[in-house]
Amino acid sequence: MFKRLTAVTASLVLMTGLLAACGGGSNNANTSSSGNASNSGGSTDSSKPVTINMFTASPEYTDAFNAYIEEYKKVKPNVTINLEIMQSDYNTVLKSRIAAGSTPDVFQTTAGGDIDTYADYSADLTNEPLAQAMTDAVRSNMSSSDGKVLGLPVKGNLFALIYNKQLLEEAGITSVPKTTAELDDAITKLEAKGITPFANAYKEWWVWKHIFQHFVDAAAQDAGISAKDLVQNFIDGKTTFKDHSVLYNNFFNFIDTTVKHGTDKPLERDSNAEISDFASGKAAFMTGKGAWDEEAIKKINPDIQIGIAGYPVSDKAEQSVIITGADQALRINKDSKVVKETIEFFNWLYTSDYGKNWFSQVAKVIPPIKDAPLPDLDMPKQMDEILKTEQSGDLSVNYSLDTFHQKFGEIMQAYIGGSKTKDQAIDEIQKAWQQFGSAQ
Repeated sequence: MFKRLTAVTASLVLMTGLLAACGGGSNNANTSSSGNASNSGGSTDSSKPVTINMFTASPEYTDAFNAYIEEYKKVKPNVTINLEIMQSDYNTVLKSRIAAGSTPDVFQTTAGGDIDTYADYSADLTNEPLAQAMTDAVRSNMSSSDGKVLGLPVKGNLFALIYNKQLLEEAGITSVPKTTAELDDAITKLEAKGITPFANAYKEWWVWKHIFQHFVDAAAQDAGISAKDLVQNFIDGKTTFKDHSVLYNNFFNFIDTTVKHGTDKPLERDSNAEISDFASGKAAFMTGKGAWDEEAIKKINPDIQIGIAGYPVSDKAEQSVIITGADQALRINKDSKVVKETIEFFNWLYTSDYGKNWFSQVAKVIPPIKDAPLPDLDMPKQMDEILKTEQSGDLSVNYSLDTFHQKFGEIMQAYIGGSKTKDQAIDEIQKAWQQFGSAQ
């Protein structure tokens, strides 16, 4: 998911900065450093000046990126990392640079299907220490269809229905709703106390895929197949929404419910507005978001008591689950003149003590690697507790390309805006899935 924190174009070049990600598949692992850069000594020439150019679409992590760039300068004084960040039109600019033969040394893409999309431009990291450091779920998200690790996770992630514990308590709701019937009951109780149930950010195309994936997982479970296989069936035109009640009925009913019982003018509310609405106590639930929002929420209201839960997708409580994994990837340009030095840098970041602590203490994100501490935040801690007794859902957004997800969001915006009926929206979504869903 490309996280969009602002509606304003954010483009900045930081000559001492870092981060971005590259494309797809190559066989440069044979020439790359295979050890921890901080311990590998002379694995590369430490006197020769090296410049690594990185291109990313994640301005929210600018300070965190600069922190590990500065730290790496102590390890490799000869390495300079240039960070360029462009939020608006990032994908268009990236594709233009690749087409012009100016692929950055490191660039960013979504994970899953886009791992294959950019395979021809990506270094093969399968045998690198950084690949071994990834959690199993994240490593899978970073792997191509032929099993090569071609991406680096920007972070681990958590997708859930976020709620205000105090507002639910005020309404007499003693347990978070896990079924559609329980959700209806919670809405009644909240509105009886004058509390708006939902804050939405339906102006943003990407929030739609975060909600939808919970229903896709449930539909796959009902069908007795994996979410990956179900998505592929849609891409291949082998199934339809009408074959899956949780998609044809429950998903649209849920969206209708959030609009009817949500903050005003949902198509005018972007991510920042939704965070503001939720943090200021204007709504009890926040949809389409995840763990990355906690710091922004607490900057507005440090005392808010946040909870997370799976979406009530059906009458089966066991289908209400949180979703974890990694949906953003950094890619190392396999044809970069500094491919060895770049891989060495990331081996350091993903295996050194500093790197393990960077994710939680500096970036304050869920670490995508093993044996790393969690950030001191409520949502990751709750996630850790939940996963001790429950399985997380599949990050099914990874099985379609963002070209589809963007079109999907635009169709859903037209649906709640009243310019498309439910059946018209479904027909267009199914056609878009076949047209844009796969890189093949």
